[in-house]
Amino acid sequence: MYKIVLQGVSNNHEYEELIKLFLRPDEYEICGAGDASDADFVFVDQGDKNIVKSEIYDELTQLTGIRPVWGILTGIRPVKLAGELVRDAERHYERDAYAAARRKMVSYYRTSGEKADLALDMYRLQQETFGVPPDKTVGVYIDIPFCPTRCLYCSFASNQTDYSETLRYMEALYREMNFVADGMKEKGWSAESIYIGGGTPSTLEAADFRKFLLKVKDMFGGPQLAEFTVEMGRPDTITAEKLEAVKEAGAQRISINPQTMKDETLELIGRKHDSTAVREAFAEAQNAGIRVINADLIAGLPLETAEDFDNTLKEVRQLGPQNITVHSLSVKRASKLVEIDKDFHYKQAGLVTEMLEQARSYLAGCGYRPYYLYRQKHMSGAQENTGYALPGTEGLYNVRIMDETQTIIAMGASGMTKVYFPEENRLERVPNVSNYEIYIERIDEMINRKKEGLFNAYERT
Repeated sequence: MYKIVLQGVSNNHEYEELIKLFLRPDEYEICGAGDASDADFVFVDQGDKNIVKSEIYDELTQLTGIRPVWGILTGIRPVKLAGELVRDAERHYERDAYAAARRKMVSYYRTSGEKADLALDMYRLQQETFGVPPDKTVGVYIDIPFCPTRCLYCSFASNQTDYSETLRYMEALYREMNFVADGMKEKGWSAESIYIGGGTPSTLEAADFRKFLLKVKDMFGGPQLAEFTVEMGRPDTITAEKLEAVKEAGAQRISINPQTMKDETLELIGRKHDSTAVREAFAEAQNAGIRVINADLIAGLPLETAEDFDNTLKEVRQLGPQNITVHSLSVKRASKLVEIDKDFHYKQAGLVTEMLEQARSYLAGCGYRPYYLYRQKHMSGAQENTGYALPGTEGLYNVRIMDETQTIIAMGASGMTKVYFPEENRLERVPNVSNYEIYIERIDEMINRKKEGLFNAYERT
């Protein structure tokens, strides 16, 4: 058990997230400043947390031999940081702003050269593809927090319940949507992108699914709308009727998320479908004329080998998705998998790294480019989730939500509205509660939070 003392630190959280990349929770303890006499490591914060984190990184790398590829970065948005470093270098008239940003990522933030290049290449592509958000536009996110089953590794606010509860939820959601639509109209705001997520929105029955999507179109569609995405992740929830509703509402993009094409794994992780259902869902969507289909895959699922993952990559690629998102297994603290093996994500680190390298090489050879990424806690190998796209099919909402330079209005249970103040380059968060039952009970409060935290917020600045 290593004894680690953090002096001059008011909040251990960010430092401990870094320490966990090297040591398991049962291998260390963090003690108060008065316990430094017999400590194995003492780190003193004198005003720059990144210097302290660099010292932690260097000491624990020497101790364990582990060298996390994202260095001291524990946040979820390394591409956003890369962009900030480029813009800072440009303000200082660096001859090559990207080279200057790369040097700082590698030397100051301790990232590997490969990850620095990945983040900077993505930032460049995002700027070339989408640029800055148009004036008075927002992103719209709407959450349907229901799934047919709960996956082994998941702790998201996705629920399996009687359908009457789903209908109660939808009535509350429509009230929030109406309020937001009226507020946007009064402010003169337009939706640049709409993203329907969850959960699995297509768990709604066909008639309710169509009613919902047409309401979304009527409330938030408009001339500025550049992208409309609907998650239909579970293949067993996809029907021709629901796909027709997607088309009727004007959505161009859907997700069909196999996670793996190995049937034994699908059963193990709690999916109700097999790989045949995935193939059938793709065929249905393509016959319906859906322009862009994304497929989510997970590297590091239980009992899978590198060969299994390679087979999944190749099988899914043959189905013809325009986007493929490769996730590193992230084991949530409240998931069933943690109950089975709390150290599972540590054990998968090397295998996940190998799988991600397989994906990057294979997808590049097939013409896909990595265009956005994000990170999560408890990721195997401290890696990342990466979205790949064929040129011209990149997802606008995915870029905007990670870049954080546009207000994103999130409705529904667990929705997190992010109010952007461009003059100050500042975000304020306006959360909804996560539990769908509490959301229904407190819908008036959720609406009032948006009134005060979103629509009235700009008047107070």
